[in-house]
Amino acid sequence: MNIYVLMKSTFDTEEKIFVTDGHIDDDGVERIINPYDEYAIEEAIVLRDQHGGSVTVVTVGDDESEKQLRTALAMGADQAVLINTEEDDIKVVDPSMTVELLTAYLKDQEVDIILAGNVAIDGASGQVGPRLADRLDIACVTTITKIAIDGDRAEIERDVEGDTEIVEASLPLLVTCQQGLNEPRYPSLPGIMKAKKKPLEKLDLDDLELDEDDITAKTKTLEVFLPPERQAGKVLEGEINDQVIELVNLLKSEAKVL
Repeated sequence: MNIYVLMKSTFDTEEKIFVTDGHIDDDGVERIINPYDEYAIEEAIVLRDQHGGSVTVVTVGDDESEKQLRTALAMGADQAVLINTEEDDIKVVDPSMTVELLTAYLKDQEVDIILAGNVAIDGASGQVGPRLADRLDIACVTTITKIAIDGDRAEIERDVEGDTEIVEASLPLLVTCQQGLNEPRYPSLPGIMKAKKKPLEKLDLDDLELDEDDITAKTKTLEVFLPPERQAGKVLEGEINDQVIELVNLLKSEAKVL
């Protein structure tokens, strides 16, 4: 079984975010595998162990993304591919650009299943997986919490508004994964040592037979800003009836939610 995983390198969830000149300042920040992508990597390894085949982790990023790919290899993936936009001095600013790059690579691969995170914790658009499935003309099931494959069929459980939906789909297939699907493993020391020798392929636009005009952004970010700092709370005192009156007045005059 040919299993592919879409991975994104994102900010560490513990990092403090700064905005400079309308852009997120990422100089010197610690980067990690997008947490939802860890579920995809884990499930890909489980499927490979059940059905045989190989797991290839693919990311669009810069040279620093190699560290997160090596982590995925240490978890148990067989090989990795870095579509390196830094080589061509390209800044990927929206999902459509990511999808164009992934499509150019994956359209020439023999794919049985592609797994991706449900969303990325930075942009949180949740667009890349479904848009890529559309470009590759394969089935897509999102927010999965369980998957079982039998031959060329998959039975999937997914979250829908607090309930569970059971879906059957045929391979090739793309699924997006979320919390509850599994418990991602930590890379072991032997896994880390083995990861250093596993293949990591680096591709640029020429390798994908693309030029810059093929991956122009379809959206434009008008403004980036941090939320206002949280104000100190107020403790209401006195009789309950007086507190209720004061609370209603505050909700009208200060919070302006009534």
